[in-house]
Amino acid sequence: MKESAQIAQTVGRAILLEKEPDNLFFANTKLHLHVPAGATPKDGPSAGCTMITSMLSLAMGKPVKKDLAMTGEVTLTGRILPIGGVKEKTIAARRSAIKTIIFPSANKRDFDELAPHVKEGLEVHFVDTYSEIYDLAFKSDAATETS
Repeated sequence: MKESAQIAQTVGRAILLEKEPDNLFFANTKLHLHVPAGATPKDGPSAGCTMITSMLSLAMGKPVKKDLAMTGEVTLTGRILPIGGVKEKTIAARRSAIKTIIFPSANKRDFDELAPHVKEGLEVHFVDTYSEIYDLAFKSDAATETS
């Protein structure tokens, strides 16, 4: 989890520099990322893209869509790597009234194999890079391939 947070801050800085070159949020701010519910173990890197998105939302003062969920490990170059637990994460999203989910492209087959009633009513996007997530999370007119 610690490495995911460090990578998220590095990638977040790069994305902010690209999108808003005059925004000095990361240069002028110290961040402490707290992931609550300490009794719940969190050992995977799949929250990386969510960490980046939350940091950018704070830095830019732009809220993220409230019915959007995402998961994916992020590399230092912004590539989105596959995760485990697609079924469990999809069911959890449905239970939380999520309407849109972003998964790594490498997990498309895992999602496609889910029962139809699990996938019903969800808008799902499969991405390869963080820039695709940025467009979906912060731009209302985003056009990305969905399932």
